Amino acid sequence: MPLTLRSGERFPRMTFQKVGGGQLLVGEPSGNWTLLVVYRGRHCGRCKKYLNGLEKMRQDWERAGFDIVVVSADTQEKAQADIAEFGWSFNICYGLVVEQMKLLGLYVSEPLSEAETDRVFAEPGVFCITPEGNAQIVSVSNGPAARPELAELLDGMIFTIENNRPPRGTWIE
Repeated sequence: MPLTLRSGERFPRMTFQKVGGGQLLVGEPSGNWTLLVVYRGRHCGRCKKYLNGLEKMRQDWERAGFDIVVVSADTQEKAQADIAEFGWSFNICYGLVVEQMKLLGLYVSEPLSEAETDRVFAEPGVFCITPEGNAQIVSVSNGPAARPELAELLDGMIFTIENNRPPRGTWIE
């Protein structure tokens, strides 16, 4: 799969529908860093565990200067059901489309059965976006069991910010 998004490059401008109304825009300059987490959807138990961990660390990420945006290909109803069940207080978005998945270089899967979900969905992705709108961290996985550990990622990002470190891994042949 060819990588579309590379660290150090301009993050693609994307608009996501937010649960509760409105839209969120990523990839534009802002006053904060952005942590963008793409999750597989309501059907994924590992995603819920990961996002529950993010909820516990939400204030730490915000104190470090990050806005948190979480998105999946789920419907609004499924995303609302997750919020109701788990009490997540970060920004949850829905309706991620295949074109956006491709721009982010995400792996895309078809459901194994109707019991799993009723649409194609993105495998996990975690992105740290600079206040200028550039990709600092690009982490994609082809399955639910491989994602960056959130405490380690936050520690590394605090170091990066405090020491004005450039994006790494900018060269791919």
